[in-house]
Amino acid sequence: MADERDLMAEREKKVAEIRRLGANPYANGFVPSHTSAEIGAKFADVSLPEVETKPEKGAAPVLLSPERFSVAGRIADYRSFGKSAFVKILDRAGKLQVWVRKDLIGDEAFELWKLAERGDFIGAVGGATITQTGELTIVADKVQILTKATRPLPEKFHGLSDQEIRYRQRYVDLVVNPDVREVFKKRNTIVRTVRRFLDGRGFLEVETPMMHSIIGGAAARPFNTHHNALDMDLFLRIAPELHLKRLVVGSFERVYEIGRNFRNEGLSRQHNPEFTMLEFYQAYATYDDLMVLTEELFQELAREVAGGETITYQGQSLSLASPWPRIPMKDAIVTASERGLLPRGLERACLDDEEALPAWLDSVGLLARSDELSVVLRKAENHGERVGALFDYAGEKALPADRPTFVTEYPAETSPLSRRNDADPTRVDRFELFIVGREHANAFSELNDPADQRARFQRQVEAKAHGRDETMDYDEDYCRALEYGLPPTAGEGIGIDRLVMLLADQPSIRDVILFPLMRPDHGQGE
Repeated sequence: MADERDLMAEREKKVAEIRRLGANPYANGFVPSHTSAEIGAKFADVSLPEVETKPEKGAAPVLLSPERFSVAGRIADYRSFGKSAFVKILDRAGKLQVWVRKDLIGDEAFELWKLAERGDFIGAVGGATITQTGELTIVADKVQILTKATRPLPEKFHGLSDQEIRYRQRYVDLVVNPDVREVFKKRNTIVRTVRRFLDGRGFLEVETPMMHSIIGGAAARPFNTHHNALDMDLFLRIAPELHLKRLVVGSFERVYEIGRNFRNEGLSRQHNPEFTMLEFYQAYATYDDLMVLTEELFQELAREVAGGETITYQGQSLSLASPWPRIPMKDAIVTASERGLLPRGLERACLDDEEALPAWLDSVGLLARSDELSVVLRKAENHGERVGALFDYAGEKALPADRPTFVTEYPAETSPLSRRNDADPTRVDRFELFIVGREHANAFSELNDPADQRARFQRQVEAKAHGRDETMDYDEDYCRALEYGLPPTAGEGIGIDRLVMLLADQPSIRDVILFPLMRPDHGQGE
């Protein structure tokens, strides 16, 4: 196999030759009249007219209609037969075959054509026919090289299989892997469907700041930046929540935003430091109402993308039909203990007793181990944080694998922006949606008591003073907004990237982000 540098040198020579022949290898002004899909649809049910005698060898092909078409795209496949060639061009809608013949385009144009190869962009004009192999084809009577590619695409039959190179060079990945293109087309469909769903229910789409002067909206580590003109330290937003709720205070009763959030955290198959989030808020609704709305949204998306309410994810069939199970957090922890995901014998009564739980944890050795759960449990400062840790590290694994599941009854200590439950103030009116072992949504009835919110912000400040990294700042302006009155409201956040992973059947978040964050590749210029 020729070295890539040698292949590039040959292509550079062809660039020079195109110029020598009086043409521009980077031409402009060619406008296609149709896409490949439009031509395919036009002749979907058309066949060649019958002829009484077999055409002579080399005769001009019989056209399907007198109409001429202008098409353009990248050469994805190239087969040369001396004085003619068949190429398949790739445009935004798919692939289409073009037949280039010397006798139709002329000697001078064919000399230029011979400098074309796989990877180049071309424009062609001509009528349509169906070849002997039954393929719809444009018979070019004019053809032009529009962009000469100086770096060759990966080999046709080997493709681009190196995962890291695929992420780094997505522009090549999209060209050579049609399945990847389909993933991002599905992503577009998902986002459009979300907008249509919410717009149809009276929600207003808004844009809120992405640079914040304080850390708020979620407990996470931020990215820091600095505004030179104002000499002001800022943070890339962790979440738009507090700005969106300010808008509800301002009488926008149903608002949503689809935008980027940034969290200075590790990378994994489920996490990327910048990610796309849907957040929406509805006045005069509770978290129970949002469970119903969430089921309807996911079902609508599944019908749009997968054609029904049953989808397949990584070989596993999942039904999104209503109703979805609703499982209290502590019940999931008890199930985890029964299945051996935690030491056996943990009962609901123990989880309800803030004195009994530490004693049980100590008796089974969970506070003495060196694993991550034990470290988190030792750092926990209250009962709610201990319960939350047991769920995060074991309870999640005990949830149903074949159904979406709402987890409810979260501890107040782990939910600084959620409304307390009227019957049990130690927990909040909140749910998280889990599907295939991943959190897909987080929602709650909003805390609108300014005094309670001030107290919770103060606890976040105190936790930060004790060395906690993932805390929120005290947002005095938000508390001022609450004093003007936030109507009873429920809000929800849904990660768009994980949603696309689910509906496009992709195992990693990097597979659904066009340009995921990667470590610098110091050899990328070679």
